[in-house]
Amino acid sequence: MEKLPKIGLPILILIIIAIVFISKSTVTIGSGEAGVLYRTFGGGVVTDKPPLGEGFHLVAPWNKVIVYEVRQQEVFEKMQVLSSNGLEIKLDASAWFQPDYAKLGLLHQQKGENYVARVLLPTIRSAARSVVGRYTPEQLYSSKRDAIQKEIFEETKKIVENQFIQLNEVLVRDVTLPPTIKEAIERKLRQEQEALEYEFRLEKARKEAERQKIDAEGKATANKILNESLTDKILKEKGIQATLELSKSPNAKVVVVGSGKDGMPLILGNQ
Repeated sequence: MEKLPKIGLPILILIIIAIVFISKSTVTIGSGEAGVLYRTFGGGVVTDKPPLGEGFHLVAPWNKVIVYEVRQQEVFEKMQVLSSNGLEIKLDASAWFQPDYAKLGLLHQQKGENYVARVLLPTIRSAARSVVGRYTPEQLYSSKRDAIQKEIFEETKKIVENQFIQLNEVLVRDVTLPPTIKEAIERKLRQEQEALEYEFRLEKARKEAERQKIDAEGKATANKILNESLTDKILKEKGIQATLELSKSPNAKVVVVGSGKDGMPLILGNQ
């Protein structure tokens, strides 16, 4: 019985060592994450094999696993850039990105865990300055925002895809111009709109005048044709027909045949 404490102590020590060993040898990688294995005695970062996926893993206790989020992430950046005429523009943009899963080891080895600040953000700033510098404040404020967004995305992607980063989208959320420039642009846009509205009214009036002219010319042509077709004989015939119709009326009247102008019947009385 006296030997039990002497035997139990080494066993307890072994159990503690085993627990520490197991705890240091197990890694659980969560959803949307991946692990880069660092072998302390085996060449450092593992770059020739895929990263450790989600779930439970056993590794040697002297090795290390660096966990990265591999889902799509978003980073925001506020920048001050210059337009083509040298005016300072404030640009509010964001980027959707994620690390290149297959090259996660190379990303960790060459760029490190702080790759967003070291690579992605400087590239976005550089691309934004390059792109915005091609446009005037008027273009930035009105019609070219979509084009600018696309160009910044394409220039940024061209660089970061060789830096083991997958860029999914760049969004230009806001473009802020100096107040005086903004007011001048808005005033100019209002004037252009008023000018367009005035031109529209003039064009409408011109078309209405043309319509009235065509209508009047049509009526004049019709009257000319009618006048040329109404000979004396036709007028007399029409007058006789009208007299006959009037003579059938129940109202009292006196019809004098041949007493009117040009020999037309003359109707007297209307009672």
